Amino acid sequence: MVHVGHDVDSALARYISRMRSILLIDHGSVKPEANHMVSCMANLLQHMVGNDILVRHAHMELAEPSIAAGFADCVRNGATEVIAFPYMLSPGKHVTRDVPRLVSEAAQAFPQVSYRVTDAFGVHEKLAELIALRAGVDLARPVTAEEACRCWDTEGRVGSCGAACAARAAPIESTP
Repeated sequence: MVHVGHDVDSALARYISRMRSILLIDHGSVKPEANHMVSCMANLLQHMVGNDILVRHAHMELAEPSIAAGFADCVRNGATEVIAFPYMLSPGKHVTRDVPRLVSEAAQAFPQVSYRVTDAFGVHEKLAELIALRAGVDLARPVTAEEACRCWDTEGRVGSCGAACAARAAPIESTP
């Protein structure tokens, strides 16, 4: 869901250059090295997406920067759109309720900035490849793009694993 502040003058908005930002949000930890990891991931992602996209990080709880501080940092550095990415595997309570609520609260201070919260990682072939790589196991059958978008539940229950289900995330083809 995309949210845009209502007090932005549309004529003025056309002249303001748009800058997207990605705010990586993890749970936060009492262990400093766990918190530092998301900072490193933000740095890696910044390198990969280039300078036209701003990448920052935040923690939902237990550590700084908070989501409010991370959102504000994006805006301070020129972001006109904040894409909040819950750096979490599953669409549990934090991803579906807590993070969206905290991002919405942070955004209230910046009504001129649009924002959205993405789904969690969920089921994705790149994650499966990474698991195999880290386990030191070769892939016997890499999946095609078409296969990657199918439901991987053994009973074929599309969406049974939540909003980040590979079949739900598949692009919908339009029929003429």
